[in-house]
Amino acid sequence: MNRVLGAILLGAVLLSGCGDIGAQDDASGHLPAADVNPVPRERVMKGGTLRWPLPEFPSQWNFNHVNGTKGAVEHVVQGVLPYLMRADEKSVPHPVPEYLESATLKRTERAQTVTYRLNPRARWSDGRPIGYADFAAQARALSGQDRRYEVSTVSGYRLIKRVEQGPRENVVKVTFAQPYADWRSLFSPLYPAAAYATPRAFNTAWMNALPVTSGPFKVQRVDRTGKTVTLARDPSWWGPPAKLDRIVYRAMDTSAMPGAFANHEIDLMDIGLDASAMRRVQAAPGTRVRRAGGPDWRHFTFNAASPVLSDVRVRRAVMMGIDREVIARSDLAGLGVPVRTLGNHFYVNTQNGYRDNSAVLGGYDPAHAARLLDEAGWRRHGKYRAKAGRTLALRFVVPSGVPISAREAELAGALLERIGVRVDIRPVPADDALDTHVTRGDFDIVAFSWLGTSFPVSPMRAVFARPHAGRVQQNYSRTGTAAIDAAMDRAIAETDPAKVHVLVNETDRLIWRQATVLPLYQRPQLVAVRADLANMGACGFLEPGYQDIGFTRR
Repeated sequence: MNRVLGAILLGAVLLSGCGDIGAQDDASGHLPAADVNPVPRERVMKGGTLRWPLPEFPSQWNFNHVNGTKGAVEHVVQGVLPYLMRADEKSVPHPVPEYLESATLKRTERAQTVTYRLNPRARWSDGRPIGYADFAAQARALSGQDRRYEVSTVSGYRLIKRVEQGPRENVVKVTFAQPYADWRSLFSPLYPAAAYATPRAFNTAWMNALPVTSGPFKVQRVDRTGKTVTLARDPSWWGPPAKLDRIVYRAMDTSAMPGAFANHEIDLMDIGLDASAMRRVQAAPGTRVRRAGGPDWRHFTFNAASPVLSDVRVRRAVMMGIDREVIARSDLAGLGVPVRTLGNHFYVNTQNGYRDNSAVLGGYDPAHAARLLDEAGWRRHGKYRAKAGRTLALRFVVPSGVPISAREAELAGALLERIGVRVDIRPVPADDALDTHVTRGDFDIVAFSWLGTSFPVSPMRAVFARPHAGRVQQNYSRTGTAAIDAAMDRAIAETDPAKVHVLVNETDRLIWRQATVLPLYQRPQLVAVRADLANMGACGFLEPGYQDIGFTRR
């Protein structure tokens, strides 16, 4: 899925593509790592159109912009922009040969240098070679030094000391001011230098357009009225040509997707957590449901900048007043997947290094929650608590057309009512949920999924680092501590995997005590596809090569 950033998935829809590691749960009860019907290129039919639904229609196509870090954006740009590295099903990143011939790391005690040897055939659609200028512009824009760039994260890029042209045009040398273990996460996707040359270009040039591309597909049309994006095979692509003629992305309400799939209007859809959708698509002839243990995780985010939740005691009380197992059982009912709550903000249950650090905050303890609210001055006055004439009420924002979010809000409201907290459910248009409400802090609680990556800490630094000068990046809780920042930085700089696990879990325990993000569970990937769709489905950590996606028969 994505690498530098922890992309946001509001609602319940995510689509992924990758290799097949078996379609059924393994003997331990875990979902397989990936499941897609892998087919060699020579057996994939040339031609055809893949009709791919999106849960929203993005307006910002700069994935590194604070409003562009979305799953829907990445699904499109993965086919048209350079990704220097792609992860396999074990979440190990490897160079993509069409862009990167090699990346050589040289490390000292206090710094490191990476020398990128680019494929000399790699070009942008305007004919310019991919090279030094693109790396330099992206490193500068995402460094955080110029606040006018509305970036979603500065992780990794803020540590770059300089970018230099190598001895040949296709060689770029990047020097870091300190060791950075997740350097492979950077420059994927890579944008052309002009896109990042100025704050104005970064913030606006990719609004409602993808003006320059470099991939197996090119953008044929962006139709804002019809909410569709059409990609066509790019004949100037120097790698193995795309098998598909085109990919048509179409934004639609998630509740309409099962009907559209059954009527053969779309060729794949994420079933998400909808058991009724599972039953409906399984009844459609020629359907396969691909299953994988996703890298993504569902959670509740609390807005610590709101008057009610600014007190950590209230946030902790709300956490302990929510029975996570009840939420997880409700969300996953009828899907045939294991029900396990998640106790970590960096690792999912099936990852190496996972530890449950939730302690008392992860357990359902309404009595303890009530005592905390009493200590914070919120006293019972009939059904609900109040303080200084104000009722203890929380705004739970849910994207419309996403039944799972509405049910989560209703369950949370019923549970919190038992400890005297009122929950006001506020449906908002799905297209506006992130930009208009979450990013601007117009909520108290919101449920969504973070899209996991092969890099456990770097993508999440923007989620938990303290906001500076009013810039929250992806820290929608709008709070943090110096101790958390320092702990994340120690983990990011460590290269020994065993030590990384220790440092990440130390960081995670600090975040649990801050009580801003309540993990619920590792999100399964359940993707309905046409039976003859190859090299696409539920992928876990594995990232697809779009040129290999296609059909095996007409």
